[in-house]
Amino acid sequence: MTFSAYLPEPADCTRYLFFTGKGGVGKTSLSCATALRLADRGRRVLLVSTDPASNLEEVLGARIGSAPTEVAPGLFAMNINPEAAAAAYRERVIGPVRGSLPESVIRNMEEQLSGACTVEIAAFDEFSGLIASGSGEFDHVVFDTAPTGHTLRLMGLAKAWDQFLGTNTSGSSCLGPLAGLAKQKAVYEETVRRLADPLLTTIVLVSRAGVAALKEAARTARELFELGVGHQMLVLNGVLRSTDDDETARAIRNREARAISSALPDFLPVTEVPLRADNILGIGSLRQLLSGGGAACEAPAHGIPPGTDNIGEVIDALCRDGRGVIMTMGKGGVGKTTVAAAVALDLAARGFRVHLSTTDPAAHITAALAGDTKGLSVGRIDPLAETEAYRAEVLVQAGKDLTPEARALLEEDLRSPCTEEIAVFRAFAREVARGEDGFVVLDTAPTGHTLLLLDASESFHREHERQTRGGTSDEIGLLLPRLRDPSFVKVLIVTLPEATPVHEAAALQEDLRRAGIEPFAWVINQSLQGCGTKNAMLHRREAGEVRYITEVVEKFSKRAALLCWQAREPAGAEALQQLLLSKSHV
Repeated sequence: MTFSAYLPEPADCTRYLFFTGKGGVGKTSLSCATALRLADRGRRVLLVSTDPASNLEEVLGARIGSAPTEVAPGLFAMNINPEAAAAAYRERVIGPVRGSLPESVIRNMEEQLSGACTVEIAAFDEFSGLIASGSGEFDHVVFDTAPTGHTLRLMGLAKAWDQFLGTNTSGSSCLGPLAGLAKQKAVYEETVRRLADPLLTTIVLVSRAGVAALKEAARTARELFELGVGHQMLVLNGVLRSTDDDETARAIRNREARAISSALPDFLPVTEVPLRADNILGIGSLRQLLSGGGAACEAPAHGIPPGTDNIGEVIDALCRDGRGVIMTMGKGGVGKTTVAAAVALDLAARGFRVHLSTTDPAAHITAALAGDTKGLSVGRIDPLAETEAYRAEVLVQAGKDLTPEARALLEEDLRSPCTEEIAVFRAFAREVARGEDGFVVLDTAPTGHTLLLLDASESFHREHERQTRGGTSDEIGLLLPRLRDPSFVKVLIVTLPEATPVHEAAALQEDLRRAGIEPFAWVINQSLQGCGTKNAMLHRREAGEVRYITEVVEKFSKRAALLCWQAREPAGAEALQQLLLSKSHV
């Protein structure tokens, strides 16, 4: 059955469609194509991105903002921008009392509302408002969500804030606008109810036919079931169906078949969307996506320009200082984890002390290593464990001299969902500090979530000081200076030779530069250059890569390395070493 057959018919009452999954699997393309198909059927549709690093504009080929904008007949689109939502939220809270309260009180309120907790609350407020209101002017609301770990956080917040507000009786200084939140309790309760209603909400888990992506889809499905969100389906996107055979095509199909046989969840309905030669950009291309049409990619007029390094040369440069932090960053699904694991193993093989860790809520480090950890230590920032440890430590340090009433207030404060973000931030600072004694290789969360973490460094620092009653650590105080020190922190921007990953990586680079962080190098992963394929579909994709590799080399990067697509899944020391030895014909 084709995916389009699963789309709600006009008589159906399914109102909310959520597209989620591992980064880079095609959620945005499929959510946009689905929303457009529904609009073409005469329905009024709202398409919403909850991803902090949204690329709706590029895929739709239209300018959109934080309010619904019509991009095609019957189709409206909008982004939930966390920072813009926070600014509007602050003004809704403070605006009515400006001029009636002393300036010192207003300044204190602004300080209370300047933290990352407010960003989270405001973004979730927008999300829950769309759900709970029923979005009456629209027949369907299609959500293009952030990559899996962040999406689960968003879904889980419905219950977390609802439960917190149900038990909080005296107010929380972490929340600042608790009174405003309390007014939203009915909204959060309605959000929980609608997400759990199979007649209203459908979750579309999008995956590639790869082991890591399928395992994450299965894990996500189970976690959503636990949250009470049970109406789900799985879409395998980008499956190679071409019968035009050669060695590369056979290797791709064999890899996909092995992944499907070993990791496909057997408890979800499954459908497939075939691989396409061209990039899915613009309304016309989106209409063709679910109908199976598409134009061929013309061969390039010139070859790839010189300027790409061998990845070994990049690692040579990375290790000259003998210590520091190496961070892989980029859009979800581009291979950050694979590159991080390969670099860490190579550094360990050179005799360095290496710690490999991840800030990604959907960590895949152990899968990438496949048990091969010789010469390095491996860890991850576990949000639940970090939160419990943080709560216990604050209660011991800041609560020991408090009265019973004051201690009860502190305990209540620490039960808010914001505490998890502070605990994760503290753990991130701790991992960065380990670079003083060797190499730390950090596989970061997808772009948007990582940028929120970096942007929030100063406000997290202030919030940590408030909860600990002024106590803080050198690790937290030194975090920003360390991140901005190019001799200590080296960022590898990982991308694919495709339009959206390259352009999102370029935007990430600009955001990092505004934060005072200069990327060290770009890594263009999974390139088909030089594979020698005779398969017409793959050959067109290979030709189409040239434009984006050229952009990286000539326009965006100071240094770039190209990694070739591997017939063997790059997991385990041997396969990762083979990846580093791969050579492209450029």
